[in-house]
Amino acid sequence: MTFLPAREPDLSVGLVSNAKAIRLRLLGRFDLGGRRAPAGNYEVKLTGGVLSIAPASMDGDPLATGRELHLIPLSELESRFEIEATIGIGFHWEQTELQTFCGALRLCYGSDGRLTVVNEVPLETYLRSVVCSEMSASSPIELIRAHAIVSRSWLLAQLSPKPSTGAVASRRGEMIRIYDRESHADFMVCADDHCQRYQGMGRIMPDSVSGAIDDTRGSVLVYGGEVCDARFSKCCGGVTEAYRAAWQDRDIPYLSPIGDAADRKLPTPSLSDESVFRRFLTDPPPSFCNCDDSDLLRALLPHSDIETEFYRWRERREVHELARLLGEKGNIDIGRPLRLEPVERGTSGRLVRVRITGDRGEIVVGKELEIRRLLSPSHLRSSAFLAETVGDPDSPDAFILHGAGWGHGVGLCQIGAAVMASRGYGHLEIMRHYFQGVSLVQAYE
Repeated sequence: MTFLPAREPDLSVGLVSNAKAIRLRLLGRFDLGGRRAPAGNYEVKLTGGVLSIAPASMDGDPLATGRELHLIPLSELESRFEIEATIGIGFHWEQTELQTFCGALRLCYGSDGRLTVVNEVPLETYLRSVVCSEMSASSPIELIRAHAIVSRSWLLAQLSPKPSTGAVASRRGEMIRIYDRESHADFMVCADDHCQRYQGMGRIMPDSVSGAIDDTRGSVLVYGGEVCDARFSKCCGGVTEAYRAAWQDRDIPYLSPIGDAADRKLPTPSLSDESVFRRFLTDPPPSFCNCDDSDLLRALLPHSDIETEFYRWRERREVHELARLLGEKGNIDIGRPLRLEPVERGTSGRLVRVRITGDRGEIVVGKELEIRRLLSPSHLRSSAFLAETVGDPDSPDAFILHGAGWGHGVGLCQIGAAVMASRGYGHLEIMRHYFQGVSLVQAYE
């Protein structure tokens, strides 16, 4: 068995990075290096590598200065602070919110030479926010329980390994890039989609939500003696994807593709076949995540996700816009784009590699997140799409992308799991639907 903590770990969560100054509101009394910092509004600035914190209304000397400042709450009831944070960084739902957090606050001169804001908080407290940031606090309780176990498992699996991130070009003319959770220099995990959403304690509403998470305290999924790297995404689109399609070229048995229906049956032939995938887009089989119940979706999804088309979607990309995106995001110059052609699809139909041909050359790009990043001003919802040309097939004016799903599709499908919970499935049934062959163990009490 891999190492499991005997006691609940404390986490350091990055809330803000790459800043020169922030505004901060303390909602209770904090200790600041032996000085009392009362409730109120503060301004934190970085000047010449030195941080300073001062009441926003004060023109005199700051309360404290240094390369690192630590604010520790004087009582658990008062351990609240407010800060503006950007969510969905780089994605189509990116926005800035005023968020409320609890726990200690570390302000530091970060490894990027800018101001970094870190929240220090116990793991279970962190999870209360994560589960209600990833999905709505009004979601069915069995989804809350399942998501708490999945998120806890993912987190504990990430704390020791250093996942690889970067370009992995296997052949000339290819640009293959794998994006995984980065090993952050100044904190353990970030607060955004690149790790898990952690958008403050204001996301938690009824006591029943905290109670449901507490019911699972310390519980994690294991497979073969190891804590499961329990991945999840918003919507698989009808079929989940294999780990190797999004990340390293290896198989993880519990992250194998399934059909998102009660029988878990996969389409045959596989969706890696172009004609089969085309039929799958236009005439999808029944699946849990194929949900058009607007009342249920409003209960399941955070406000930032409500307006997103997820099961099937369509985007238009003008040729001149695509050329600009390739140049700005990938330093790719192939002239006027002429064709987008599949080279390799995964089991869910997601493109693993795509060939982009222009009037001055061609390039193959992958994996799925790099494809989504390069072909959109933010990110495509997924790489499971077909490209239709608009205008002259030999010199198109635009491409229309017809797609399925939202996210990488590996592991738990959040909307599918939520629909399962709404239909009476228990949290153990939900987890065993998406993660086959796993067991549940207690890491700590």
